Amino acid sequence: MARSVLTRLYDLAGYLAGICLVGICVTIVTQIIARLMGKTVDSTESAGLLLAATMFFGLAHTFRHGSHVRITLALDALPLRLRRGAEIFNCFVAGAAICFLAWHLASLALQSWQYGDVSPGLLAIPFWIPQSAAAAGVILFAVAILDELVWIIAGRPPRYDVAPNSDNTHYE
Repeated sequence: MARSVLTRLYDLAGYLAGICLVGICVTIVTQIIARLMGKTVDSTESAGLLLAATMFFGLAHTFRHGSHVRITLALDALPLRLRRGAEIFNCFVAGAAICFLAWHLASLALQSWQYGDVSPGLLAIPFWIPQSAAAAGVILFAVAILDELVWIIAGRPPRYDVAPNSDNTHYE
């Protein structure tokens, strides 16, 4: 049950990233149409904030589907047992770093909400809105990494390792 909930959350994050991409397109097309009609609409700010949300929402989804860039030259040379240890170490370090980032992004969003910080552009968007999206995406990414860490510790092959030459067998 927990597996299906997490998979749905990762997929939802991917859909949210896609929706934010569509939002970028809509804001830019709106600016173009407004300019043709002699009106001023600035899409720079909203498109930039949507781009940040796209990136952060996409982290967990792309990690879970093996789409993050990985350099495995050293890992591929290791025997299976040592590779498992290296994968556990990598996930542990990455999980710790991303949890640290998630904590501070969530704190930043909360502080922005408490102080009423707004963006300096024409739209004056409250900063806590895009910061909350970034924090949510990074928190879900941290969950994905820790989920993968538990998965690998249990002796299963990394699910993010979907390289064509990967044997993807259980660790001994």
